[in-house]
Amino acid sequence: MLGGLGIQELLVILVIVVVLFGATRLPQLGEGLGKAIGNFRRSIKDGGSEDEEKAKPSENKKIPHS
Repeated sequence: MLGGLGIQELLVILVIVVVLFGATRLPQLGEGLGKAIGNFRRSIKDGGSEDEEKAKPSENKKIPHS
C-alpha cells in the first residue's frame, strides 16, 4: 500500500487526528488542504508565468511622447 502503511496504521493515524482536531473541524482542515494542493499544482503548471506578466510593462498602455 502507501509506502508500507497498512489499514491498521491508517486507522490509528485517523483516530489521532480526530482526537487532536475534533470531528467538527475535520471538514475545514480537508478544505484547506485541498485548496493548498490545488494552488500548488496550479503554480507548478503555470511555471511562474504570473510573476513574468507582472514584471513586463503592459503593451496596451500608451507611452507619452515628449
